[in-house]
Amino acid sequence: MLRTAARGTTLHTQVNGITIAYSDQGTGLPIVFLHAFPLNRSMWAQQEDALSSQFRVITIDLRGHGESDAPLWRYTLEQSADDVHRLLDQLSIQQAIFAGLSMGGYILFAFYRKYAIRVKGLILADTKAQADTAEGKDGRFQMAQTAYKKRPSAIADIMIPKLLSPSTIQTRQDLVQQVRAMIEGNQISGIAGDLMAMAERPDSIPLLSQITCPTQIIVGELDQATPPSDAKLMADQIHNARLAVIPNAAHLANLEQPEAFNQIVANFVSELSKPS
Repeated sequence: MLRTAARGTTLHTQVNGITIAYSDQGTGLPIVFLHAFPLNRSMWAQQEDALSSQFRVITIDLRGHGESDAPLWRYTLEQSADDVHRLLDQLSIQQAIFAGLSMGGYILFAFYRKYAIRVKGLILADTKAQADTAEGKDGRFQMAQTAYKKRPSAIADIMIPKLLSPSTIQTRQDLVQQVRAMIEGNQISGIAGDLMAMAERPDSIPLLSQITCPTQIIVGELDQATPPSDAKLMADQIHNARLAVIPNAAHLANLEQPEAFNQIVANFVSELSKPS
């Protein structure tokens, strides 16, 4: 599969029996960005713009999202990790830095369990290591039913207050509409499939002490879904992990405060780009 440096170009490839859409821009040390639920790779547009002049930036529509296929069968986070691994093979990338936000972080835990040798560094943003509580699992099952009964617009109504801070919702309608469009652009099978996959994910706290690669943890100060206390737990248990708390940002720190987010990522990746 050939790559392109043209901004906004969507590439497609066959991975594990489905079509995956992705973008691949810039040159240098690769950074692979994995998006949040229930969004798509366009949530990383400002990171692509800011970072692709220094690094190779790859953003992926995970199965069930964006322009990738949304199969009807059961989803697991391990499947998504396998999709990412297969795409790296096709792109002849042996090692990369991986950035995952929320669900993207859950997938990175699954990826690290199987493919740690491919990970040069981790950026875990607005995510957590704990498995869902019984209450959390029930909430995901109910949301999946809502998706089938009331379509993606109902999921947008539920999720936007969880993703963005109250001040953003009140004052930045452009960003609210951008997030809504991403959610409503997904297929029901993908939304429901990933809800089930996240509900079934294992506890990753035992994995934290086994992570040996450089790790940057980022969290929005106002994140209610995965609050700073969850980020601190990861930072305390991953060896030499760094923690950055971004003011005036909730669960989508990269969208609400892109300049601060990009600077943290650029500093981290630049250090890993230096000859050892």
